[in-house]
Amino acid sequence: MIPTLVSVVVILVAFLNGVQNEDNIQPCAKVQTSSSVVPLGSPVTATCFIRDDCPLVIGQAVHIEWHLGNRFIPSSPVASESGSISKVVIPNFNHTRAFLTCCIQASLLQVVGGVEIRAGYPPEAPQNLSCQTNLTTPNTLTCSWSPGRQQTHLLTKYTLHTEIRESNENRTYELQTGADHYIIPRSDFVLFSEMKVYIKADNELGEATSVPVVLEPVSAAKFDPPKILKVETVPKMYGCLKLRWNLSQHQSWMSVYRLNLEVRLKPAESSQWSKPILGSPVKPTRPVDLCHLHHGTQYFAQIRVSYQQSPWSEWSSSQSGVTLESAPTGRLDSWMKVSGDHMHKQLHMFWKPSKQFRANGQNVSYIVSVQASPGEKGKVCSTMGNYCTFQLPSKAKKVYLRAVNAAGKSRPTEVQISQTKARWVISNITAIPRGDHSLLVQWQSNDTFCLTGYVVEWRPLLKSDLSLIQFEIADQNQSSLVISGSIEPYKPYGISVYPRFKDGIGPPKTVNAYSRQKAPSMAPKIRMKKTWRSHIELTWDEIPLGQRNGVIQSCRVFYWAKEGPINVVNVDPEERRVILKDLNTVSLYEAFIMVSTSGGSLNGSTIHFEVEPFDAVTIVMIVMVTGVGLSLFIIVMVMTCFSNHKTLKGRFWPVVPDPANSSIKRWTSESTEDTHPSWDNEEPNPIYLSHLSFLDLPIKLSKEEDDLWLNDAEDTSDLGESICGSPCIPGYSNSGSVPYATVIFSGPCISPPPKEPHFYLRSESTQPLLETEESFSPKCYQNIGTDEMQREQCFFGPCDDYVPEGEPDPVIHWDDFPFLQALVMNDTEND
Repeated sequence: MIPTLVSVVVILVAFLNGVQNEDNIQPCAKVQTSSSVVPLGSPVTATCFIRDDCPLVIGQAVHIEWHLGNRFIPSSPVASESGSISKVVIPNFNHTRAFLTCCIQASLLQVVGGVEIRAGYPPEAPQNLSCQTNLTTPNTLTCSWSPGRQQTHLLTKYTLHTEIRESNENRTYELQTGADHYIIPRSDFVLFSEMKVYIKADNELGEATSVPVVLEPVSAAKFDPPKILKVETVPKMYGCLKLRWNLSQHQSWMSVYRLNLEVRLKPAESSQWSKPILGSPVKPTRPVDLCHLHHGTQYFAQIRVSYQQSPWSEWSSSQSGVTLESAPTGRLDSWMKVSGDHMHKQLHMFWKPSKQFRANGQNVSYIVSVQASPGEKGKVCSTMGNYCTFQLPSKAKKVYLRAVNAAGKSRPTEVQISQTKARWVISNITAIPRGDHSLLVQWQSNDTFCLTGYVVEWRPLLKSDLSLIQFEIADQNQSSLVISGSIEPYKPYGISVYPRFKDGIGPPKTVNAYSRQKAPSMAPKIRMKKTWRSHIELTWDEIPLGQRNGVIQSCRVFYWAKEGPINVVNVDPEERRVILKDLNTVSLYEAFIMVSTSGGSLNGSTIHFEVEPFDAVTIVMIVMVTGVGLSLFIIVMVMTCFSNHKTLKGRFWPVVPDPANSSIKRWTSESTEDTHPSWDNEEPNPIYLSHLSFLDLPIKLSKEEDDLWLNDAEDTSDLGESICGSPCIPGYSNSGSVPYATVIFSGPCISPPPKEPHFYLRSESTQPLLETEESFSPKCYQNIGTDEMQREQCFFGPCDDYVPEGEPDPVIHWDDFPFLQALVMNDTEND
């Protein structure tokens, strides 16, 4: 619109500056060019002629200037008498549209003439012309093409031309600007007659025609997807199916013609379609036989059709059929784990079809037995799964695995029973993702001399079903394997590698892996466990395995005070606790935890906490309690130090007597109580012995009682209460000790000292009292006292050296009686 307005303005200005006569007004100048439409980038030449009678140049020197748009262009004058001709050459016209004006320099610059120049490209020939017939109602012929990548910058016209040779009928169809397809109605073509189709494009710089297409409309027809009527089992023909089909209802009239047919098949357990099978042209009324298929296998079939060179139709919907069954063939790959002792072996056996195995049936079961011959005898397991756990007979060294279907049994697969060997061969194992549905397992072995191979086993950790366990057998020279069975992203898998020996299976090396990781689905919630001083302990629960989405590599706790810096603490993922130290007791803190895997991170919810400081009341109470307690302690200590109470002092400062200076002086009620040293007398208490026992007896022993004692003198180990454990002397214990002698009183230990002499009984201890003692037979022992006490008391058996009263006492060597020497009784009161 703007270039048009500029052109009008230039013409008006030229006419206003023109010469007026009686008839009309003529412009002062005329501009001539070689062409007003030129190829883009080509040179342009223009000449301006000034009329001699132009009022702008009468009586004045003529000065001509050229302008292309608003830009000045230098020119060269042409030799003439008046100098009113000027010529300009533009070497490279790179505008798609511009105005070239001729101007006269008078008092003002005046436009006296001009011309519009347009530039562009000639059209390209349309490419990729094709036509397709639609046989549905209504029938049409659709042709499409590509107009070309280059823009012409000029108005380009496209037309579609058709020529029917048999009827010499030619048609032309005007196309809209920018159109790339056109639909020819059914009335303008004949299905079984050849026709020529081409596209023509033209503009002001030229024209171009596409490569013509010669076709028979029915040969360019794309049929609707055909329909499979039925897939039948062929009787007495193993591995064959019969397929019956037809065209759609709108194209059933084509059933009398032979059509091209392609079939593709897919076993029921597979997700991949086979390569299409192209048969010879066939009429839809005739069925098609498909052979060389697996026995007893369910197949899904799809078909598509075409006519001569026409494009293929879309694939039909699927229909299934089953071939005839036969007995299974081929081997089964298996491996086992043995647990329990040699008497009760528990066997876990897994298997899968090998590349050569053919089930040849639909309902296949598996039998494990300890006999190679078929039959129920020796069968230990029968299942339709891929594993079996059973108790193995103690003498069995191998088992036999068979596949069974309705048509028969396969040949047995012999499986040796391998014992578990404690041979740690595999030193390292890693699992690297190789896509969303596969993992590369790599391992290293220390010693491969005795190895026969490896077993790589993997299972999903989120499920415990044994049927989900999968395995692969690897050669002894292998150190890596790509596993891809049922691997899903963001799910954890346990992968184990077992070494295989000639005589058993070694312990595995296991690793957990993900084929792809992402941020965890949840973050743990932080809890405050306890606070003290300026510290606080935070804890959280473990993330469930199913929501980790990867291996948790790090946990970081972020915490900050209001308007304070952010602090970060890295925590071991296994710890699940952290202690934040050096916190300000007057600030409110915020914290959250971030858990990360190699695939991303997730932040938990934010919690608020503060460390409670000690208030003034608490501090005063602590100081008061501490002061009162310290004061009481000092008072007690001072009173104890300056007290004259002997018992009180003895409680705090007991005096341990010197055993070398200890002796029994008297037996009184005071001597059996807690006795402490006299503060006025420096002599230590003489009653502290290494071991002393007391036995309370009646005031006077009768003759019968004396005889009883004499008769029962053989068992005296339990007489009396040990002084170490006697209630008369607290603080001592005789646990684990054996007394050497027992001191027998004629009265209780709290009674006044008796007048009768004391008795001494020997214990049943087997430890000798004397180093020179040769026999354990009881001997006669004596009480040694003052001169008034001359009578002997014998309680350990008959006294061989007994002498009647009045005879002198025998000489006693006290060095031979180290323990009895401590029992010297002195009745002197002031000793």
